[in-house]
Amino acid sequence: MSEKQILIFGAGYSGKAFARASKDAGTILGTTRAAEKFEALRQAGIQPLLFNGALTLEISDALEKTTHLVVSVAPEEAGDPVLNAARQAIAKMPALEWIAYLSTVGVYGDHGGGWVDETSECRPLSKRSMLRVAAEQDWLKLGRDIARPVAILRLSGIYGPGRNALVNLENGTARRLIKPGQVFNRIHCDDIAGALWHLLEDISGGIFNVTDDLPAPPQDVVTYAAGLMGVTPPPEIPFETAQLSPMARSFYGENKRVANTAIKAAGYRFRFPDYRSAFDHMWVLGNWRDGEARSPMKRS
Repeated sequence: MSEKQILIFGAGYSGKAFARASKDAGTILGTTRAAEKFEALRQAGIQPLLFNGALTLEISDALEKTTHLVVSVAPEEAGDPVLNAARQAIAKMPALEWIAYLSTVGVYGDHGGGWVDETSECRPLSKRSMLRVAAEQDWLKLGRDIARPVAILRLSGIYGPGRNALVNLENGTARRLIKPGQVFNRIHCDDIAGALWHLLEDISGGIFNVTDDLPAPPQDVVTYAAGLMGVTPPPEIPFETAQLSPMARSFYGENKRVANTAIKAAGYRFRFPDYRSAFDHMWVLGNWRDGEARSPMKRS
């Protein structure tokens, strides 16, 4: 088999984690909308390409040799930007073996705190989640049309180095909003990377919830992080009186516990099955700020 060439449309936080976990498994290219992000992609092991919604010659050339396609670009009112620009080119990719589309557990909408899995009904509430459902269907249809497996990864709230409650506590932005009964689902970026590589190696298609084993109230995460740091957690704020953006408030309108049945059935084992194990790891390693290992912040 020839060497893998992986092209990531939208090589952001998750895409860079995926590339860093590659262990030299092949050539990885990735797109960004801003040339000033090229160096950060190179440092993650990604050959950068510019994509602003149009199919460039460089991207067309990359598609010719790409064996695995990972799509992490949010849909727009006009549809999926990647499909709008490159559907015909993707359909004709001579070496293509597998497609992954990174979606969101927001497609399930609100289930009153109950459990959902991959067989549950999608009843999205927000416009952005409705667009995600449509994009998922478009990618699955393309896969059927060209007889290639498409893996839909429905991701929960993403965290990891540089993006977590420890950072928020240090910079003074952490809050403990209290809405009784509210839980959120979350996933460490290393487990997004791990799940992607697992499905890629197996050429597995289907729908997979990529979320850890412990849906939990958001204030519990902040309290746990504060305990690790040895600092006093911020005061509790009732949800009703909290100052929130419309988007932030909309997240609290959806309450569900998301099960990860399918990805486990596919053989994947989570590196961080809950936020506590992940925070312990980041704190001990000292890489919670930006991924650079260093001594943990001294307790005050």
